[in-house]
Amino acid sequence: MISDYHPFHLNLLKVAYNNLLRQEPFCHEELSENDAQFQRQLTDLVQAVEQQSGDYIESGQQILSRLVRHYPELVPLLPRDLFWYFGGECLHFMPDDEIEIFQRLDEQRYEAESAGEPFHYEEARAHILGLH
Repeated sequence: MISDYHPFHLNLLKVAYNNLLRQEPFCHEELSENDAQFQRQLTDLVQAVEQQSGDYIESGQQILSRLVRHYPELVPLLPRDLFWYFGGECLHFMPDDEIEIFQRLDEQRYEAESAGEPFHYEEARAHILGLH
C-alpha cells in the first residue's frame, strides 16, 4: 500500500535545506572548507533521499548529528520529524516523550500497511500532535 511517509519527509528535508542555506554561514559566497563540505554533504543527502539511493539513512544520521554539534544555532530550522526519520544517533537529540509520539505514528502506519489500508502520514501526525 502506498504511503506518503517518504515523500512527506523528503519535503521536510528540502524545506530545511532551503532554510539552512539562507543562514550564516551558508548564505555567503565564500565558505570555510568545513562549511563548504557540510553544504555539499547536505546537498548530496537531499539527492540521495530523493532517489532513495545509497545508504541515505546512515548519511542522514551523520549529517544531522554534525549539524547539532557544529551549528547548534541552526537546529531549530530542522523539523523534529527528521531526527526520527533518520534514527540512529539522531534519537539521542530527542526527548522520550517525543520519541513516543513518533513510535505511535509508526505503529499506526505499520498496522494500516499490514492490513493493506491507505495511511495518510501527514494527517495522522497532525492528529497526534493536536494540530487539528
